[in-house]
Amino acid sequence: MKMNGSQILMETLMEQGVDTIFGYPGGAVLNIYDALYDYKDRIRHILTAHEQGAAHAADGYARSTGKVGVVLATSGPGATNLVTGIATAFMDSIPMVAITGNVSSHLLGKDSFQEIFITGITMPITKHNFVVRDVHDLAPTIRRAFQIAISDRPGPVLVDIPKDITAEFCDYEKMPPVKRREATAIDFSQLEEVAKMLNESQRPIMLFGGGVVSSNAFGSVRELMRKSNIPSCRTLMGTGVLPYGDPLNMGIIGMHGSVSSSKAVQRADLLFAVGVRFSDRVATNTSNFARNAKIVHVDIDPAEHNKNVTLDLSIVGDVREVVEHLLPLIETQERRDWLDEIDAFHRDVEYRPQGCQGCELKPHLIIQDVYDVLGNDIIMTTDVGQHQIWAAQYTQAQDPRKFLTSGGLGTMGFGYGASVGAAAAFPGTKVVHITGDGSFHMNLNELSTSVSNELPIITVLFNNRVLGMVYQWQSSFYRNRYSFTQPERKTDYVALAKAFGANGVRCDSHEELREALKEAGERLGPTVIECTLAAGERVLPMIPSGLTIDEVIIE
Repeated sequence: MKMNGSQILMETLMEQGVDTIFGYPGGAVLNIYDALYDYKDRIRHILTAHEQGAAHAADGYARSTGKVGVVLATSGPGATNLVTGIATAFMDSIPMVAITGNVSSHLLGKDSFQEIFITGITMPITKHNFVVRDVHDLAPTIRRAFQIAISDRPGPVLVDIPKDITAEFCDYEKMPPVKRREATAIDFSQLEEVAKMLNESQRPIMLFGGGVVSSNAFGSVRELMRKSNIPSCRTLMGTGVLPYGDPLNMGIIGMHGSVSSSKAVQRADLLFAVGVRFSDRVATNTSNFARNAKIVHVDIDPAEHNKNVTLDLSIVGDVREVVEHLLPLIETQERRDWLDEIDAFHRDVEYRPQGCQGCELKPHLIIQDVYDVLGNDIIMTTDVGQHQIWAAQYTQAQDPRKFLTSGGLGTMGFGYGASVGAAAAFPGTKVVHITGDGSFHMNLNELSTSVSNELPIITVLFNNRVLGMVYQWQSSFYRNRYSFTQPERKTDYVALAKAFGANGVRCDSHEELREALKEAGERLGPTVIECTLAAGERVLPMIPSGLTIDEVIIE
């Protein structure tokens, strides 16, 4: 059947199972948006306030569903506004397809109005990118983009389409959705070696990260942990793989991780790491990290092996496939002495924040209030800063894909866009956006998106009137020289929310917060709840950069 390029794009997206895209129109994509008018009952388009918000929304959609997120932007500034969102997805291995328009083919390279070499700009932050030069190549290119996005280590792919290609005609033939390429074949002799190491280990620790979520391996990973009774810790991206409250769950490891998890890793004789990168926030001092342990690393990306930490054994492969083949080789263990030692760490050296004194708001109790009032089935999103770490430390997530945060890039302003994506993917599910006053100012314009689309996003804003994490570092390491971390903003968040058409509430106590959360949970649209905090609140524990658990700050 003959169709123009814009219709072919719509049909190919539907062919790949796309039901929602996020974007912003402009001249170079007018033909595509004209086609969207005819497909609006089959593809939902959510118009954001800014292209960066659209990219974060596609990212949040992908993180919460496990499907490919799709974002659409026009040429020039529309395309460049996607860059931070694409980089965020790239650093956290999130499958996304970014579609950009460009000037017509005969104008390329002539500094035409709103022309930009977006494939050159995004080359370092995409798995691959394409420029479509012939309408006959459009459908195959879109299919290829989806396959690359979901195969091996997932990530973003960009497809740039000149305007004339979206108007030209050619035949279109529907194809089945693409499948993920098969991962590298597993070396089964290595699995036998790993099983022997786990079975013989006296003090094993499992460290799991975002790769477990990407491969949907959390069920088999949980089974392996429990069969072998392996105490486990997580990176930021591994939140929810092991449920909150599980006796084997030691929490986060690293710079702001639990003291007991870092102590346990230093005492371990075997560290079994799956789907992690050993970043500087996890292995704060690589020469001293897991100093008494043999380290086994399972990851689909061979580039991550021996990159930051020297390994004793590396296995290249999909985490789910590796663990499922490993399970029959693992012996059931009790490990009572080792678990008792870890219980002693929890009892004797773990950092515990102070409770409520005079009912002033405390970060850990704010997170507790959220779960107490709204339940454990919420999707929590965060921006980046102190509030992010407090949320990660005290989350009660029971499953993966329920805690969405920017890990690798650390993108302030990520949270609201991601909330839009998650709320669009799961109508009726409560999405709670945890943010700080610094991060919220980055992309608060997306509040208008949730109002327009009646998305019941609940923003809990930690307002300490400083750029908290940098302020904390200036307190600890820069002799209290607060250089530009006290913005002196006079923003009235309640009035701001109401100006956008949302509900706004200010809370100074936990009683007020719980009441505000209850009311917000019953509303159809978005709510902003401002929580006033002291500027001196600290994220603890904290291992200073380059040091070890022996130098941890807990007060």
